[in-house]
Order: sequence, then structure tokens, then C-alpha cells
Amino acid sequence: MTDPEFMDRAETLLKAVEQCCDRINDDSDADVDNQRVGGMITLTFANRSQIIINLQKPLHEVWMAAKSGGYHYRWVDGQWQDTKGQGEFFAALTSNASAQSGLALVFTA
Repeated sequence: MTDPEFMDRAETLLKAVEQCCDRINDDSDADVDNQRVGGMITLTFANRSQIIINLQKPLHEVWMAAKSGGYHYRWVDGQWQDTKGQGEFFAALTSNASAQSGLALVFTA
């Protein structure tokens, strides 16, 4: 993958995360604050716990830091897949955000 291809796919991922936060806040009682600075988004939940998503441009990876640990994702077969075989990015974000917020939250591409 070239650098421009990575940036296009990564930007699409970050925009999807932001749109999901807006949808969650509009359609539920959840309060998910999302703050973006460049290639990094910080999600802050009502209980003050956070999930941080950031781009690792030289590695062509997206990293996610959550209470459960740190995860690295690469574009494989049309999805952002965990580099250690732990699944797809949005499924992991859904699981971690739901666990940290105590609410059933759904994030999709």
C-alpha cells in the first residue's frame, strides 16, 4: 500500500468513528465526547475513561488504546485487521467502547 492509499483509508476510518459518535449521541442517552487532533481521536465516556485511536503513518497502521490494552491494525482484504489476529477494528471498538461505557454502543465502518 502506498502512503496516499493508507492516508485515504485511514481518513475514512477516522471519519467513520466521528460519525458513529455523533449518531450514538443523537440516538441514545450515551455521552461519548470525541476530540480529534490531526490523526488522533480521543473518545471520552461519561465515566471519564478513554479510548485513543491514532495513525502510525510510517507503519501504515492504526493503533487503538483502550482499558483492555493496545491494538495495532493493518488494512488486509478490505478491512482493518488486528496484526495479532484478534479481529476487525470496528468490532473491537464496539466491544471496548461498550465495556468502558457500560452501554451497548455500536461502531461501524
